[in-house]
Amino acid sequence: MRKILLTTAIAAVLGMFVIGTMLTAEENGTRLASENPQIDYLGFVRQVQEVAEVREKRRVSEDEFIRMMDDSETIVLDARSKRMYDLLHVKGAVHISLPDMTAEDLAKLIPQKDTRVVIYCNNNFKNEPKAFAPKSPIASLNLNTYNTLYSYGYRNIYELKPLLDRNKTKIPFAGTSVEETK
Repeated sequence: MRKILLTTAIAAVLGMFVIGTMLTAEENGTRLASENPQIDYLGFVRQVQEVAEVREKRRVSEDEFIRMMDDSETIVLDARSKRMYDLLHVKGAVHISLPDMTAEDLAKLIPQKDTRVVIYCNNNFKNEPKAFAPKSPIASLNLNTYNTLYSYGYRNIYELKPLLDRNKTKIPFAGTSVEETK
């Protein structure tokens, strides 16, 4: 708990520093943003701070994840590449690659924004280096997926918390690598 509070406090202070620096630069007439109205870095930084508090309360254990995935009202979402999804994914997960997430595509996949969505990524599984190659902790796909879903108005998002051994987890998998081992 202490680690979580310390991490949240550090993130908040750094975020305030970044926002303060950006606002100061804007006040001094310095243009930090490009002339592209479709890119809002300052808005992104603000949202990351907002999401940090919500996300921490929505990270679930292996058993909670399994319970949620067994609920027909829940969508388990895999945002990795199609190639990695096809190779190995949580059984029953639906796929949309993070770069392909648009409001329209998400609405087709998750029509109701209050639907419970459970996410996982490469950094949730070890001992599966091909399908779940670990990413840098600060580049973890869960972080970007959570923030992207949130930015499109989805608020009932949960995330698998632990790092699990692919060979020991109770979570069932599907994909071509599973079919090849049968």
